[in-house]
Order: sequence, then C-alpha cells, then structure tokens
Amino acid sequence: MKFRFYIFFILTTIPALFSAVQAQTPGKTSFNLFHPVPAQYMRDMETDRPDVTESPYTLDAGHIQYETDLLRHEREKGERGEQQTNYFNKGNLKLGLTSSTAFQFGFETFVWQKERAEDGEITKGHGIGDITLRIKQNILGNNGGNFILAVLPYVKIPAAKYTDDSKCEGGIIVPMMVKLPGEWRLAGQLEADRLYNGDAHAMHTELLQSLTISHELFKNLDGIAETYYTYDFNAHHWSNFLNASAQLKISDNFALDAGLNYGLQTDAMKSYFMGTSFRF
Repeated sequence: MKFRFYIFFILTTIPALFSAVQAQTPGKTSFNLFHPVPAQYMRDMETDRPDVTESPYTLDAGHIQYETDLLRHEREKGERGEQQTNYFNKGNLKLGLTSSTAFQFGFETFVWQKERAEDGEITKGHGIGDITLRIKQNILGNNGGNFILAVLPYVKIPAAKYTDDSKCEGGIIVPMMVKLPGEWRLAGQLEADRLYNGDAHAMHTELLQSLTISHELFKNLDGIAETYYTYDFNAHHWSNFLNASAQLKISDNFALDAGLNYGLQTDAMKSYFMGTSFRF
C-alpha cells in the first residue's frame, strides 16, 4: 500500500511540474528521448555525486549518464551494536527524457554487511541491494542564469538480499545552486524522507538539510566541502556531518572522484568512497 502511494505521488507531481517549466527552457524544448540534443549543444556534464547534495541540473534529452560508487565503506553504531557495510558498484543510471526532466534508476549490485551486537554476536549478510526510482525535474536555470532549482521525488523498492530490514521508503528532495563570482559554486538541498528504523521496527520521518561549496583546485580537479544534518522526528535525534571530496574530470564525458562523509556524533555514520561518472 505504501509503495503504491509513493508511485502515485511521483506520477501526479511530475506532470504538473513539467507543464510549468516548459516555457522556461526555450531552444531545447524540441528535443526529447527519441530526438537527442546534438553533442555541440549539450551542457557540461553535471553529476549528483560525489557530495550528498544533488545537482539541480538535469541530463540533456536523449542521453544516458551512469554514476556509481565503485566502492563505499560505511560504519555506524546503533542501539543494536555496530554495523559495517561495503557497497560494490552502487550505481545510478540516468536517462534524459525532455529538456528539463530526467529519469534515474538506482541499484546496488553487491552489498556485504557485518553487524556486531552488544552481546558480541556477529551477523553477516551479502547479496544484491535495493532499487531506487527517481525523477528529477528542473524548475529554474537549467540552460542559463546564476540560480538553479529542481525537485527530485523518489521511491525505494525493497529488493535487498543481504538483510531482512529492507522496506519500502520514499521522499522528496529540493536541490538548488547559486553561481558565485570567481567560478565558486554554493549549493544546498532540503529533503524530507519516510524511512524505516531497524532498531525500532517502525517507519519514521527524517529531514535533511545540506550546504556545499565547490571550486576548481587545479585544472580539471574540483574540490568540494560540505556539511549537512539529519533530524529524526520520531526519536528527536540530530546527526551532523562534515564531508570532503574531489572530482577529477578526465574528459568532457568522464570523471573520477573520492571522498568521505564523517558523522560528528558517536552514533552518526562514517563513510568512505571512490567512484566514477560517464555520459554518452
């Protein structure tokens, strides 16, 4: 029932947003999934990684982009003990539908998880992970301007084989960006999620707010500094994070990245990752 609600939310939200922005993207409205934007008119490749803050730009119509954590290691302490999770090829496949709309298919190719309970008992699991469906709709600035805004609803389909705690989840993300003088970029996002709490065996609502600043450190190498917090409305619990990452542009359509997300509280997640993005 909850899964059908999330799907209904996405399918009713996106058409209204799409019709509202058509007049704001002159010059590219004639292109679509079956009539791709020519290479010479494509925007610079924008990625939703490596920072937590999503990009408000969408992929050009008719093109495909693949972004993935080649390897991600996460550590987290909770009420049930300590948990370590390794993700291998945690991917996000994007498809440009129109001048301002893109579909995203997220999947976890292989996950290995180890959990140590407070009494010392160790539980291990491995296998494929969950599937996430997302639609990004740009509202402002996709093809010009210094302020860019988008909305990104999503639903997670429980498909994981490495754990019994996989449940249907969903939410909505509102990413935005301001281009500053000197090629600096200031970005942030507001996010509201409906998530499953394995410790409490119940759903809860969580808020995420982030702030990111980025700039080119050397030629083709971008440095990214980020902070964000999450707030669990059910447990009335805050988690704060400081993140750092770098992205190396190998070509116009290929990039490598690496970084860390460091939770400041003892029970806040710590993660380390390296990944890649390419477009064609």
